[in-house]
Amino acid sequence: MRRVAVVGAGMVGLATAWFLQERGVEVTLLDRRGVAAGASRGNAGWLTPAIATPLPEPAVLRYGVRAVVSASSPVYVPPSADPRLARFLAGFVRHSTHGRWHTAMQALLPLNERSLGAFAHLTEHGVGAPTYPAAPVLAAYRDAAAVAGLTEEFRRIEAAGGNVDHELIPGDEARRLEPALSGTVRAAVLIHGQRYLRPTEYLTALAAAVEDRGAELLTGHEVLGTTDLGSHGVRVETTGAGTGVHDAVVVATGAWLCDLVSQHGVRHVVQAGRGYSFSVEAEHMPGGPVYLPEARVALTPLGDRLRVAGMMELRRPDAAFDPRRITAIVDSVRPLVRGVDLEDRQDEWVGSRPVTADGLPLVGRTGSPRVFAAGGHGMWGMTLGPITGQLLAEQVVTGAVPAALAPFDPLRRFGRAPARRRPRPR
Repeated sequence: MRRVAVVGAGMVGLATAWFLQERGVEVTLLDRRGVAAGASRGNAGWLTPAIATPLPEPAVLRYGVRAVVSASSPVYVPPSADPRLARFLAGFVRHSTHGRWHTAMQALLPLNERSLGAFAHLTEHGVGAPTYPAAPVLAAYRDAAAVAGLTEEFRRIEAAGGNVDHELIPGDEARRLEPALSGTVRAAVLIHGQRYLRPTEYLTALAAAVEDRGAELLTGHEVLGTTDLGSHGVRVETTGAGTGVHDAVVVATGAWLCDLVSQHGVRHVVQAGRGYSFSVEAEHMPGGPVYLPEARVALTPLGDRLRVAGMMELRRPDAAFDPRRITAIVDSVRPLVRGVDLEDRQDEWVGSRPVTADGLPLVGRTGSPRVFAAGGHGMWGMTLGPITGQLLAEQVVTGAVPAALAPFDPLRRFGRAPARRRPRPR
């Protein structure tokens, strides 16, 4: 492959472009809005492979129908007649079993284990924005008994062959480590060995590195479709600049992935799991990421402001911003923090995470040998974006499927479930 178009300038698309260039490929990068304009911009910026897990799990189902249709629920499914959403929910329920979660977790582990190494590679080879060590990730609870839910998830990760380096601490120790936590915090879990980044800063630096290495970055025009021309390559049709023929195309458009790859045989639904965020001032800026599991909210220090991010809203990606989601996040966070001005909110944002029904991304060749999908990472697109790009670039250039990508084949050609890994001896 000499010339490849990458559609989508979020983390996954930019990383794929970078690693294609490393293999000598000429890249054209296309995005209808701009760099990090989608889910990559306003997310929490966590790089936490130890806890990157499949979203469908029995615990999610325990919310029940009454919970997920509540406007204040952290997982919200508004009543809808959308047939695509209905298909997604049916598949999601089908995959929310312990057995399927375990199998999906085993499939994710090879990516998780190599993810931070891919970031280190980018840093060592010229990407000019840092990642920061979490010091460590702190998960804080009002209900000390609720800690058992998180530690049980860690046990299941370890049963699948992973490892979560963690320790339990009492509430007073948590408040000593993070003075922004309120007196209602009764217990906490420290998760070691993770990192985080400032999303806009990092994606801007990655895009600059890709352009510095010769990529053409075209924004402001929508890609309408792709046509496989056989030995002549793939024609990309846009609403303006960027129309042309390439040897291959990588589609990395997040929640809009299916719009361009369904014509090439991809039948899996990619549903928008919309997240909301905003930034506030804090008297005591946390030293690293803080997780509030009971609220399902992440707090990240980004310079002089604290990003507050949460919500999993299953709606169309282009649905209007819903201020009730922000209110729900504020109400859930308020009892757990102190010295945080939740009324002085800036950068209120909604973005669409690309979620699949089986909890596994769609990465690899579609029904066309010249059209590749790269998306569906759910909440883990930042964490897994660079390793996804590194492995996919190998497949695009060599034609061989890296073993770590086999379970994520967009057509699931390699069977309904990946082979089980043996747990590591402990």
